[in-house]
Amino acid sequence: MADGGRVKHDSSSSSPGPRRIRTQQSPGSKARYSVNAPGHCFRRVTLTKPTFCHHCSDFIWGIVGFVCEVCNFMSHEKCLKHVRTVCSCMAPTQVRVPVAHCFGPAGQKKRFCCVCRKHLEGSSALRCEVCELHVHSDCGPFSVSDCRVCHQDGGQDIDMYQHHWREGNMSSGARCEVCRRTCSSSDTLAGMRCEWCGVTAHASCYIIIPPECGMGRLRNMILHPSCVRICSRNFSKMHCYRISENSQHSEMDNLDGVDTQSPVTSKETQSTGSPETGKQTLKVFDGDDAAKRNQFRLVSIPRIIKNEEVVEASLRAFYIPDEPQDYELQSYSQQGLFTDDIINRNGTPDNKPIFKDTVSDSWLLRSKPREVEVVKIYLGSLKVGVTSVTAGKSNTVESIIKEVLSQIGKQNENPADFNLVEVFMSSKQVQRQVLGGQEILLDKLQEIRKTSLRQMNQTRFFIEESRNRVAQVNLLLGGFPTQLDREEYTHLLSEHLAVKSHLVTITHVYSGQGAVVLQISCFSEAERIYMLAKDTSISGKQLYSLVIPEIMQSKLAKGSCPLLVFVNPKSGGLKGREILYSFRKLLNPHQVFELTSGGPLPGLHTFRDVPHFRILVCGGDGTVGWVLGVLESIRHKITCREPAISIIPMGTGNDLARVLRWGPGYSGEDPYNILLSVDEAEEVQMDRWTILLDAQEMTEDGEVNGFLEPPKIVHMNNYFGLGIDAELSLDFHHAREEDPDKFNSRFHNKGVYVKVGLQKLSHTRNLHKDISLQVDRQDLELPSIEGLIFLNIPSWGSGADLWGSDSDSRFERPRIDDGMLEVVGVTGVVHMGQVQSGLRSGIRLAQGSYIRISVNKPIPVQVDGEPWIQSPGQIIISAAGPTVCMLRKSKTKQKKQSGSLKEGRSDSSAPSDGGQ
Repeated sequence: MADGGRVKHDSSSSSPGPRRIRTQQSPGSKARYSVNAPGHCFRRVTLTKPTFCHHCSDFIWGIVGFVCEVCNFMSHEKCLKHVRTVCSCMAPTQVRVPVAHCFGPAGQKKRFCCVCRKHLEGSSALRCEVCELHVHSDCGPFSVSDCRVCHQDGGQDIDMYQHHWREGNMSSGARCEVCRRTCSSSDTLAGMRCEWCGVTAHASCYIIIPPECGMGRLRNMILHPSCVRICSRNFSKMHCYRISENSQHSEMDNLDGVDTQSPVTSKETQSTGSPETGKQTLKVFDGDDAAKRNQFRLVSIPRIIKNEEVVEASLRAFYIPDEPQDYELQSYSQQGLFTDDIINRNGTPDNKPIFKDTVSDSWLLRSKPREVEVVKIYLGSLKVGVTSVTAGKSNTVESIIKEVLSQIGKQNENPADFNLVEVFMSSKQVQRQVLGGQEILLDKLQEIRKTSLRQMNQTRFFIEESRNRVAQVNLLLGGFPTQLDREEYTHLLSEHLAVKSHLVTITHVYSGQGAVVLQISCFSEAERIYMLAKDTSISGKQLYSLVIPEIMQSKLAKGSCPLLVFVNPKSGGLKGREILYSFRKLLNPHQVFELTSGGPLPGLHTFRDVPHFRILVCGGDGTVGWVLGVLESIRHKITCREPAISIIPMGTGNDLARVLRWGPGYSGEDPYNILLSVDEAEEVQMDRWTILLDAQEMTEDGEVNGFLEPPKIVHMNNYFGLGIDAELSLDFHHAREEDPDKFNSRFHNKGVYVKVGLQKLSHTRNLHKDISLQVDRQDLELPSIEGLIFLNIPSWGSGADLWGSDSDSRFERPRIDDGMLEVVGVTGVVHMGQVQSGLRSGIRLAQGSYIRISVNKPIPVQVDGEPWIQSPGQIIISAAGPTVCMLRKSKTKQKKQSGSLKEGRSDSSAPSDGGQ
């Protein structure tokens, strides 16, 4: 950015004009105190309420403190000389690689704004979905694009990944990696934490920690950013990380210059002054763009004040670290702009204040014209650092490039092989523009400042080698009809999306899921297809499109086993969204997939070339079955044929999770500890079963009279039920379809189950008369029962032991990998209630690996909780081929981690309840 920024701690950096010396102070001015930390402007204040120091986190005893007028940093007098925390106005200078944030609505936990350092209150707070940045909605435009670098962008190549430090908002008890003292605070924004490895430290200690980040305790399951490549030039980070747009907050529309009539105001200055208070409030715009959109900051000033101090207060309101001598205020009216240089009227004979009740209360903050300017040029891909050049009215971009090459010892290089790139590092989007060789750089700087001074403060200039970037964008398009061949999908793409065949190649076809993967060699064509697919329907089904990253297998570390995470945000009420947010921050967001966006296929396709990985499914038993089903159908297309699967139980019953020791349900456990448990879990095998449902029409004498519908094949993981068990599930399913918003907690869901069960008490069924059963080709005579259940796991109906624990010489002890199903009967609702209460077990009927059921009349059935009415016919249950690999939580207790590492990683999650 232009080197016009001069802060209070370094007043020697003056403008080209003569330096102004203030010989007297107006009644509204106060003494300033210099510190070593860049950007701060401290003044002494009288404390009227309990206050904590932002440097040492201790309580400030007495009534005197020191506060930064820009960012509200509060300090003891004794701590002033030790402050190293950079002021918010200098945040753009700390950015290494500009990466935009992905803002969403903030959570419920107590957090502090990373811009104004105040407590976040109300519904207007935002948080980044990828890192630990929390801001007020009106502070969002003043945050910069300093999010985590999670992938290589196109041809970008980063040699070493350094710690990504973020200040404050840590969990209690976090300890400094250097001095081992507590460095967190629940009262202020204090302490530093690396958002990759979780190391925590004091603001005065972290600078001595070696810069290279080792990714911490989770290094083996984190997908390292150097292994991920994506060409994202025309796509926002929301698209690259597949973050649902419907989860975004309406306040975000006001960020970065979106047209709105709602003013952006300062939280300190929202009260309008009155003659009694001696204050007045001004509306200040930072440029033409803000004036057009009516986006202003309110600046509260004393009625008797020097004009230069008014300009200084306006600069502070926009977090601009420059000296007021280089700026002026111009009166603003809706009819147009007219110059009213109040700076040059300081020396009026009567020394009257300029701002009176008759003067306009709307002002434009302008930069004074400059003859020459010192500009910082960042060396981009040359990886040398930063240099400074002087830009005058005659200096073109081409001459600037020549001067920079001469300064870094590359004067023999051809300037035509390099570009000067303007980069606007706004919080929501990083905008890049290559400047023309004959453009005057000084004119460009003045143009940016006229548009927005905030934009100028967040703008950098990079010199980069001009090379043709090869576009290679991978899109996954789904929602097509299933079971088509490549030619038919090509025809659909041409017909509905007008795909240009010379730019687009179909690389993968998933006919079972009705999806294709496209490799596109043109950014604009990729963007067109991406947007058009979202508005296209085929056969009444809406298409979806996702940007897919490329995992470079050759760069994966030896022995690494990245974790592929699937989250069903509809499970567990609001907990699904919170766990999704936590895992995006703890891991690489490119390895966390939301199942409402295309299901499991995008994640499995992304990891298709990873030789060894594990899967974590966050959802109910139905979600686990969904993932297992898709995995089975594309197993032959991925390198790791049997990835082990772990579970975070977020459904109603969670029977499979109970058997694998993951618990009855997620109740706010620390996600970091969950990941440690996944890393230490043991692999076990589990049977899967195929159910063939062959519906046939029966005559009165029991003879077959043709087929009612084609055979249906489903897969079973937990259990298969007929009769009263399935009937209760069907009634529950209908109740949930009528009002799905009410079914957002396990407690409510179980209450509905009890209600529908009580309604069935008086009903009598004779299931044994309506079906016949054959186990391992042996006919089995059924007793008088109302329900028949086939168990693959020793848990049914939210943890009940239907088979029972009593030993029986007729049967073997059930296991999830024994290749047999347990056949159990229940006599009715009362019997089922007794089983749920642990008073009885079911009626043991048989064990076997091949089941044939003949159904004589329509009957309710359910597979893993999914119910329907089955027509008369044959039902055959057999093994579904090879077993699947599951992860069972280890019985050994979690080893206690060091305070800095454990606490540094648990900041993003709900408080741990010890449920590990």
